[in-house]
Amino acid sequence: MSKKSAGGSVVPAASRAVRPQARTAAKRESILKAALSVFGTRGYNNAALAEIAAEAGMTHAGVLHHFGSKEGLLVAVLKYRDGEETSGVQAREQVEGPAFLEHMLDTVIENMSRPGVVQTYAVLSAESVTDDHPAQDYFRGRFAGLRRKVAGVIASVANRDVDSEVQDAANAVIAVMDGLQVQWLLDPDAVDMPRTVALILDELIDRLSTGQPAPSAVERAKAAEAHGSA
Repeated sequence: MSKKSAGGSVVPAASRAVRPQARTAAKRESILKAALSVFGTRGYNNAALAEIAAEAGMTHAGVLHHFGSKEGLLVAVLKYRDGEETSGVQAREQVEGPAFLEHMLDTVIENMSRPGVVQTYAVLSAESVTDDHPAQDYFRGRFAGLRRKVAGVIASVANRDVDSEVQDAANAVIAVMDGLQVQWLLDPDAVDMPRTVALILDELIDRLSTGQPAPSAVERAKAAEAHGSA
């Protein structure tokens, strides 16, 4: 059913229904942004919903109304950070196929402009290894999915199957990206994240594409030590 507005024009019922939904999504996104900040500063265990509510300009009860619990808010924050649809907040477009490698580098560059988001991820991922942490299942699933995706993309670009060597390469790329974030947060002037990630990707894919195994680093070190003591 349609309804006339104050100016006399007819407003379709569907349009009137969209407005409350949009307002609700906007409120939830403001809570998610506040939670990103507070969780990143204090960690999950030390963060208080009251502080998140205050930063979002809402009441404690208002936050619970939208997310149900602190645990529910945490999972929603992690999905929001990763660009997934959550609590009515739309997802970002996902990149698939070989283009995902360039997207990874773009993400590294983007993250340098949002240290708070990087800090939140670093803190929560580290906390998630502790017993009974509510984000443990989320991070376990996230890493499993990311390993599969990165391995598949590397295999496609290197024109080979997803074998154990490709899987090892995917693990290395993810480890470098996450580890660099911590180093960068502690000393941003000492770490060039995009250049380092590009170096690792270039070297790994070159090796996997050519099929030529790299000389053992340990054997090279032993040879250098022997040469130095000669």
